[in-house]
Amino acid sequence: MSQKNRKLFEEVDAPTAAPATTKGGLIDRRGSGARRGVRLWLMVLFVMVVTMIAVGGLTRLTDSGLSITEWRPVTGAVPPLSAKAWQSEFDKYREIPEYELQNKGMTLGEFKVIYWWEWGHRQLGRAIGLVWALGFAGFALARKIPPGWSGRLFLIGGLGGLQGAIGWWMVSSGLGSGMVDVASYRLAIHLGLAFVILGFIAWYVFLLGRSEPELMTARRGKDLKLFNMSTGLMHLAFVQILLGALVAGIDAGRSFTDWPLMGGQVFPASAFVIEPFWRNFFENPGLVQFIHRMTAYVVLAFGVVVWLRGRRSANRGSVLAFNMMAAALAVQIVLGIATVYHAAPWHLAIGHQFLAVVLWVTIVRARFLSMYPASQSVRG
Repeated sequence: MSQKNRKLFEEVDAPTAAPATTKGGLIDRRGSGARRGVRLWLMVLFVMVVTMIAVGGLTRLTDSGLSITEWRPVTGAVPPLSAKAWQSEFDKYREIPEYELQNKGMTLGEFKVIYWWEWGHRQLGRAIGLVWALGFAGFALARKIPPGWSGRLFLIGGLGGLQGAIGWWMVSSGLGSGMVDVASYRLAIHLGLAFVILGFIAWYVFLLGRSEPELMTARRGKDLKLFNMSTGLMHLAFVQILLGALVAGIDAGRSFTDWPLMGGQVFPASAFVIEPFWRNFFENPGLVQFIHRMTAYVVLAFGVVVWLRGRRSANRGSVLAFNMMAAALAVQIVLGIATVYHAAPWHLAIGHQFLAVVLWVTIVRARFLSMYPASQSVRG
């Protein structure tokens, strides 16, 4: 034979192999946008939203949420800068029911404390909106938004704007006759939307952590049953978060401080004393706390089932993610019981709320890894 011996399985007239490309290949580099930059920007927004949830909780716990009685999205960014301006804000506050029924006799100095909490909460919301707007505009003008991501990133900004409007809708409910707090169901909607925004940001951060080819490859190994189960747990946890907001909105966590019973009974005797009947589900401290407790047991039971299923995953990363989720769930249950025992002091209450954020994100991450298992060696 005049030709050189060919290697086994080599095709005749096979084209010369293309030179190796840089990491990720051309398919990953061509038109992929600034995935790392967008991911970093979203991570900044993630931290800001978590901080916003914590500050919002502290604003509620310090009874500061009604200290600013007007919604001025732009001019409200400037706080009172003179004695006259401070007196004007204080005079407006003294016209609402909370002052007359709960804080009558409050001094200007005491008012400034609650004012700064609410102002800081609103200012942080403005900062989040500004960071989103500048980031989105910057990536869009530079044409660095990854293909298919413009709608996703715009969704975050749209939800953020809606959150601001709902925030004022919530505050306005506390300015009406006879009100000393905001309506609990509006508080639940406001907090619930914050968790929705946080969930979207977390999911997008996870997606942008890998290239599109890596995601396509990972999806072939998805565990559909585990994904569906973790999706169900995510929805159930979200319902529990809304119920927790109802508890916080009417200080129901301080109405019964024994566990596992409530006032020495399995079911509180005062559960349906409010008329009309339906108002008990939003305004009756005993019933609202009872529902929150029962739902916690359901979340715990289903969480254990999902965790046991997740432990059987062949992927090490998925197993670790579900272990983290189970640990967060266990700590949250224990902290919830401790919060009840101590009549919900502010440090335990805010810790309970922060752990809800941790649990929420660990569930979202475990769900993500069920859909897109992390790559591992054959030995793994």
